[in-house]
Amino acid sequence: MPLRIVISDCLLGAACRYDGGSKPHLGCLRLARRLRAQGGEQAVAPICPEMLGGLPCPRTPAEVRGDRVVRSDGVDVTRAYTDGAARSVDIAKASGARLAILKARSPSCGSGAIYDGTFSGRVVPGDGVAAQMLKREGFTVVDEELVKYCEPSFEHPVAIVLGSGLGAVADRVRAVRRIPYEDIEGFPAEAIPVEEHRFEVLVGTIDGMPVVVYPGRVHLYQGYSALEVTSLIRHAYRLGCRDIILTCASGAVGDIEPGTTGIIRDQLNLTGVNPLASAACVAEAEIEVPFISMAGGYSSYLAEFARAAAQDAGAPLAEGVYAGLLGPTYETAAEVRALGVLGADYVGMSTVCEAIMAHALGMQVLGLTLVTNKAGLASNTHAEVLEEAERGGEVCQKIILGVLRYLGGSHA
Repeated sequence: MPLRIVISDCLLGAACRYDGGSKPHLGCLRLARRLRAQGGEQAVAPICPEMLGGLPCPRTPAEVRGDRVVRSDGVDVTRAYTDGAARSVDIAKASGARLAILKARSPSCGSGAIYDGTFSGRVVPGDGVAAQMLKREGFTVVDEELVKYCEPSFEHPVAIVLGSGLGAVADRVRAVRRIPYEDIEGFPAEAIPVEEHRFEVLVGTIDGMPVVVYPGRVHLYQGYSALEVTSLIRHAYRLGCRDIILTCASGAVGDIEPGTTGIIRDQLNLTGVNPLASAACVAEAEIEVPFISMAGGYSSYLAEFARAAAQDAGAPLAEGVYAGLLGPTYETAAEVRALGVLGADYVGMSTVCEAIMAHALGMQVLGLTLVTNKAGLASNTHAEVLEEAERGGEVCQKIILGVLRYLGGSHA
C-alpha cells in the first residue's frame, strides 16, 4: 500500500482556522498531490479537530493552559477539543496512515511546541490535544515546518552515504560535479578505501532528485579520528544538505535474517569515541554547545517514507537499535549476548559518530542497515559479509530510491 498521511485541513487550503481563513502550505500541497497521484484520494486524510469537535468557523481563539483548553475570553472549551481529537484519531486509524502532518503550535495540532496559554504569542514545549492522542496511538506526528525543511531542492539536496553492497546507487547518479575526497576539509590525506568503497563525491540527480552521494567512508578501526570519520557529514551540510541517508552493513544480534534491510530507530555508541568530545571537531563543525540531546537522533518522518518504500518493493523490513563498535574484529558470542541484553538488534563498525554529527548540525537522519550475517558466529569472514551485502544490496537500493521518490519535493 502506498504511503498514506493524515494532514491538517488548513494546510491544504481549507478555510477552517479560528479566523475563518486557511493556511495553505506549498510543501504539504506538493506532498499531498504526489501521494494522491500514486495512491488515489484516499492517500490523504484531511482533519480539523476543532471543526470535528463542533466548534464554529470563525471562532474565538483558544490555547492550552495546563490540562485545559481555554478561549481568550476565559471560556473552557476542553470538551470540544477532546471530542474533536478523538474523532481525528478515528479518521486517522480508518485511513491506514501512520504519519500525521499537523499545524504547528495549534492547541489541537501543535507537536513539540504550542502557544503557552497567555495569548501573548509565546511558545513553550508541549503538544496539542489531537497531537497527544495521535502520538499515544503510535502515529508519527510532525508539523509543516519539518516538511518544508526536509523538502529537497538543488539548494538542499539529499545526502547519501553508501555502505558495503550499495555501490549500484552511485551508478545511478547523473553527476554534474565530482569531488575527490582528498578535497574535503578534514578528510584524511592519502586514505585508502576499504573494499567496495570509492572516494569520489557525486553531486547530481537520481531520477531527477538532487543528491550528493558519498560511495565510501573511513572508519575508526582504520586508525582515523572522529574528526576525520565525520568529515563527510560536515561536507554534506556545507553543500546545503538537510536530509541525510546513512547506510551500512551490520550483523544481526537477534533473529533478523541476513539479506534483510533494517531501519535504524536508535543507536548505542559503544566505540568509546564521540565526535563532540573533540574541541577541534566541535570548532570545525561550528557547533556552539556540544551537549546535544540524541533523543530523536534518527528521523521518524524519514523512517515513514522508508517503511512505505519497502512495502512498495514488497521487501521485508526490520527495525531496531544499531550498536556501533570500534572493530575491526567481529564480535564474540559473549559480546553478542551482552548486546542483546542492552537492546541491540544490529551491530556494526560505523555510522554512530556520523549520526551524532549530523544530528548536532540539525540534519534529518535516516539510518538504513543491510544485515549481512548473524553476529557472533565463528564462521563470519569479511569476504562472506561482502558477498551477502552484494546479494542484499538490490532490495536496499529499491528502498533508498523509494524514499527519494516520496521526498520528491518540487522535482517529483
